[in-house]
Amino acid sequence: YKGVDAAIGRQMVYGTARIGLHRTFSDALVRYNDGKPVNFLAKTLSGMASGAIAVCIGTPFDIALVRLQSDSMAPEKDRRNYKNVFDALVRTTKEEGIGALYKGLAPNILRGMSMNVGMLACYDQAKEVVAKVLNDPMTDGPSLPTKLGSSCIAGFTAALFSLPFDLIKSRLMAQKPNPETGKMPYSGVADCAVQIFKKEGPLGFFGGFSAYYGRCAPHAMIILISIESITQAYRSAFE
Repeated sequence: YKGVDAAIGRQMVYGTARIGLHRTFSDALVRYNDGKPVNFLAKTLSGMASGAIAVCIGTPFDIALVRLQSDSMAPEKDRRNYKNVFDALVRTTKEEGIGALYKGLAPNILRGMSMNVGMLACYDQAKEVVAKVLNDPMTDGPSLPTKLGSSCIAGFTAALFSLPFDLIKSRLMAQKPNPETGKMPYSGVADCAVQIFKKEGPLGFFGGFSAYYGRCAPHAMIILISIESITQAYRSAFE
């Protein structure tokens, strides 16, 4: 549970922003389309835009989370010994400048966009397909079987689409300068991707997929099912 405070802070800021913005954008697109369901391209664009904006808001907490977790696994002499998420944020700003809190922003944006497309856009699309298969009219929202089937699909696509970018993001955020040369292992997103491809091959981008899927899929399913249930309850009470 090392870094759990940073993970909670990240979800409170980044998680709520990406989901809320996507739903706001999606609802606006449906209204623009005369109340008809929008196509997958529109859902994808909504997911990408909301994911990118949310990442710009939540990246400092992501930096703190990565550093707290990597610190616990580093040799004792290389540890930064952060006390908690706020200590990590304050010390990073003091020691490396405010820009260090946005280190790896580009791959983080790519990861956020891919995660939102895989989780939210694919869920919206899967919901329509699963509802047709199960003959669910969705007059008062999707039924529980529709939610479960759609969220299972979205959990898989979220992990599949985002893992390569998550890997690049984590390596860039956790990198340290070479003690002898003072040079960073990676100069940027493209250099990191090229080095992974050269040293580990295409499958290197999907290393640890089972563990990553085990982390992403249950989280995605719980979030998506909860959102639908809360939204339906809210609409029943206030609309």
